[in-house]
Parts: sequence; structure tokens; C-alpha cells
Amino acid sequence: MKIAFIGLGNMGGAMAHNLLKAGQQVFGFDLSEKALNTFASQGGIVCESPQTAAAQADVVISMLPAAKHVRDVYLGEDGVLAVLKAGSLCIDCSTIDPKTIQDIAKTAQDKGIQICDAPVSGGTIGAQAGTLTFMVGANSQTFEAVQPILSFMGKNTVSCGEVGAGQIAKICNNLILGISMAAVAEGMALGAKLGIDAHALAGVINSSSGRCWSSEVCNPWPEISPNAPASRGYTDGFANQLMLKDLGLAVEAAGQVQQPVLLGGLVQQLYQQMCLQGKNHLDFSSVIQQYLPQP
Repeated sequence: MKIAFIGLGNMGGAMAHNLLKAGQQVFGFDLSEKALNTFASQGGIVCESPQTAAAQADVVISMLPAAKHVRDVYLGEDGVLAVLKAGSLCIDCSTIDPKTIQDIAKTAQDKGIQICDAPVSGGTIGAQAGTLTFMVGANSQTFEAVQPILSFMGKNTVSCGEVGAGQIAKICNNLILGISMAAVAEGMALGAKLGIDAHALAGVINSSSGRCWSSEVCNPWPEISPNAPASRGYTDGFANQLMLKDLGLAVEAAGQVQQPVLLGGLVQQLYQQMCLQGKNHLDFSSVIQQYLPQP
């Protein structure tokens, strides 16, 4: 299978690597020379533009930072839809607003190109391990077509409904994730201040009703979860600026339908503060630093 992969960052790079390990031919593009060098060292074919990559492929997968990048890659002057042949398949794994992917899907449909949104859950750990969950917005025919491809990169593929529904599922999931991470950080910091050993506290939480992904897999206290970003200086994870973006999408969507998101609004301010402190690129579990004395 010939696959174009646009966006080879912490998430996209690991996902593309899993495609290569599965024996697929992958044409990649990213603005980062470092990301391209890593991709090339893994057997990927480096291309000079998204269009160049897409022109050689039957499937396009994108993992990009924001809606404007997704729109440009698909619909821009040098967008990939201009070079894809009818019958091609596009999978956008970015986290963006539902309307953007719906607009792109309409243009793609006019060209006979299948498209879906398939944002992911599982973070960099899941991307590296190939255990991601994909939340897919697509009609039944497209969903069937993407499942074998997504299986190379993830463990679960969930049909959420028509195009855009995957994005709705993702922003709701990340709303919960941001809130739960702040809750675990607050609890761990309080326990430390009161004098309990952090490992003992984490053990209690993870065998009790406070257990969640943020406490067990990605605990914000260093050395609790060996593979978590907290155990490597909060690097190579899901960046604070990306969590802030996702919380913003959730709060904006809630405003459009007049749905209260009280905890979401508070946690959004916590992550805004992290970014204002220059901690944009640290993993979102570093929010625990808001509760600890700073050196």
C-alpha cells in the first residue's frame, strides 16, 4: 500500500514508523528537518511537499497541529485534493473543529475521494506502541476501508457517526482528560505536602476509586509511571499548548450550543497559565508544577 503521511511530529512520526514496520510504503512530509531525518532513517521516503507525497499515494494520512494547517494541506493552493485520483482515501487524525473536516469532506466528495476524521487517544505512548484508539467520523463504506490501515497504528477503531463526529468525540474525551489530569496533580501534590510517600499514594489511588488513565498510565509525579513524560522531565509528550488548544475547542463548541462546561473552563485557565509561563512544549502532566514550590 502506498501511503502519504503529512505531519511527522511526536505523534505522526511514531504512527508513520508503525506503518513502515508493517511493511507499507510511506511517503512523508514535515516542516521539521529533524522529523524528516528520523523518518528517512526508518525507511520512509521523504518528499518536498504534501502534494508531492500525495501524488504517489493511494491513501493520505495527516496529523497536524491546527485546523488552518489541515485546511491548507487539503484545500490550499498546493493542497493534496488537487492531485489525488478518484477513489483515493484520506484520513485526518488531527484534533480540530468538526466544521473544517466537514468542509474538506464536501470538496473531496465532489472529486470522488473518500475522507474521514479519525482523531486519536493514547498519547505518544500509544503512538509508539501502536495501541492508539481512533475515533472515526465517516460513512459505513469509508469506515470499512480505513479499518485495516488504522489497525497498523492502533488497537481500537470506533465508529462515531458521520464525518465530524470523530472530532466531537475527541474534544469531549480531552475535556475529561484535562480535568482528570488536573485532579490527579492536585491530589498527588496535596499528599506530598501532607507527608505521604508518592509511590504509596499512587498505589492507593490506582487500586481505588480515584484510578484513571492520568493516575495510572501518565501519572504527573516523576517515577510513578516509568514510561510517562513525568519520568523524563515532562518531555516528548502531549504538549500543554495542545491540551490548551483542545480545551479551547471544547469550550468554544459548548458555547455554540449553550452547554455549561464549568470544570473545563477552570482547567483551561490552568493550562493557559502554564503556557504563559513558557511551558508550552512540556507534557500536559507538568500541570502539577502549578501545585508545587518552584526552584
